Amino acid sequence: NFVSKDGTMTLVFLIEIYTRANGWGVTYSRSSICALKGSTVEMSCKYIYPDKYGNIKTVIEKTFWFTKVINGDFVDLKDDTDYSVRVEYNCTTTFCSLKIFNVSQTDSQEYKFRFITNQQGGKYMGSPGVSLFVRDLQVKVNRLNDPIRIQLTCHTDCQLGPPVSYVWLEDGKANKENNNNLVLSSFNTTHRYQCAIRGHEDVPSPKPINYIYINAHSYAPQTTVLSVTPSETVEGSKVTLTCSSDANPAAKYNIYRVNEDQHGQLVSTEIQPVFSSIQVSDSGRYYCAAGNDLGSRTSPSIDINVKYGPKNCSVSVNPSGAVEEGNPVTLTCTSDANPAANYTWYKENKIIANGSEVFHVLAVGSEHRGSYSCKAQNLHGECNSSSRFLDVLCKFSSFIFISGCISILFMLIKCLLIVFVRCPKRLCVHNSFRRDQGGKPSDSDLQQ
Repeated sequence: NFVSKDGTMTLVFLIEIYTRANGWGVTYSRSSICALKGSTVEMSCKYIYPDKYGNIKTVIEKTFWFTKVINGDFVDLKDDTDYSVRVEYNCTTTFCSLKIFNVSQTDSQEYKFRFITNQQGGKYMGSPGVSLFVRDLQVKVNRLNDPIRIQLTCHTDCQLGPPVSYVWLEDGKANKENNNNLVLSSFNTTHRYQCAIRGHEDVPSPKPINYIYINAHSYAPQTTVLSVTPSETVEGSKVTLTCSSDANPAAKYNIYRVNEDQHGQLVSTEIQPVFSSIQVSDSGRYYCAAGNDLGSRTSPSIDINVKYGPKNCSVSVNPSGAVEEGNPVTLTCTSDANPAANYTWYKENKIIANGSEVFHVLAVGSEHRGSYSCKAQNLHGECNSSSRFLDVLCKFSSFIFISGCISILFMLIKCLLIVFVRCPKRLCVHNSFRRDQGGKPSDSDLQQ
């Protein structure tokens, strides 16, 4: 069973945020596997679920692996005619492994695990699943400086974990050479050469090499393909690009990224460059070119779309500032996320709405006054905004203020009128006192 070292890192893929919060989920032991044609591949996962849900004890009714969904139905591999006689499950209440025998290129698929419980709606799967890439052993032919000497090199696009011991087969029988290179000083025109992995000589390279083949099958690169592993790229994860082609003699590879001018910018001259921690800035279109002395061929381009959790969450209010009672107001939560985020709205740290990035109030009232914030979340993370205060003004506050001012002014005028109405008589009496030298008013003054 030959698998790549790329797939040995354990990655956790949970179905959705809410299922994780409620104790449902699936964890795959590997995100991708590269295997040789004819070998046996094994992948596994762990799955969790609550012992009880809604006061009902959870019972696992079915566990299975699948690659196809037909008319909404998930096709169990054991019921799939392409796999039924070549697959084997080993499942417990929390673990399930899948073994596929005699894999071929058509088995290069994404495999997912699904379990069904007795709970209402209790059907769950892990997504994304495990990506399987099946490759052949290939023999590359290199003519050395001496025209008579030829070097055969056994290789595969898979990165096989060491130690790997190669075997060369001459006319179907093991040759003494045990490494991936075989140098022939004199090439017998009748002998046929293949390579294999020791212990798996029954799965040799598919094209036997002989003198006639070398001379008749020297050709420029064909069917050049660029692939990315894993198929879903998440910010910060390890991502591998692989350029492959069929060429004789062996091709050299260049990998390019399409820039803003729609021209190719050289990224790597390796056959398998690796992003140890891919970033959003690495998103874009990529392609590769394979070439030898007989020609070159370019692969179709592929898009790398790096996914990431929400960033830069903020709340805006329209209209800004204080809003008069009875008027509409719109609060908008913005964030940078891929894929698009779901939103939760809070007022004074209490949930008031879910789903939309917009919270709209047709007519605000005093009950809407307070601090608002939001949370953005997707499968890859979440972020919380700072709070924004919504101030609501009473609709009649200005009228009441003006009315109060008018009332006070009216009362002041009324007091002044009363003073002026009573004042003349007192002024007259005062003047009479001043005219009378005795200090007392005369009878005529009093009559006045």
